[in-house]
Amino acid sequence: MKAEKLLIEKGSGNVFADLGFDAGEAANLSMRADCMMALTAWYHQSGLTQAAAAKQIGVRQPRLNALLKGAIGEFSLDALVNMAALAGLNAKLSIKSPKRKAA
Repeated sequence: MKAEKLLIEKGSGNVFADLGFDAGEAANLSMRADCMMALTAWYHQSGLTQAAAAKQIGVRQPRLNALLKGAIGEFSLDALVNMAALAGLNAKLSIKSPKRKAA
């Protein structure tokens, strides 16, 4: 059996951009994913039940469960930032200028 050459392409640093989402949507999805991962980590470290954790972040238990299952399409960035704040997490947006290429 002949070995096939494996083509490796360097990612952009944003999996959503690499999947073909336009720049704005890719940035939004990436920020939502970051918030969801932070909230999931907070929940697992909290020792709270889903019901108690949901109450703390201002949602019902089924909504928290959807977050924990990664249902990114069900959450706006605004809602996730609000939940993070209620969990005592400090959400911060970082905007950087594009790198200039040498002439």
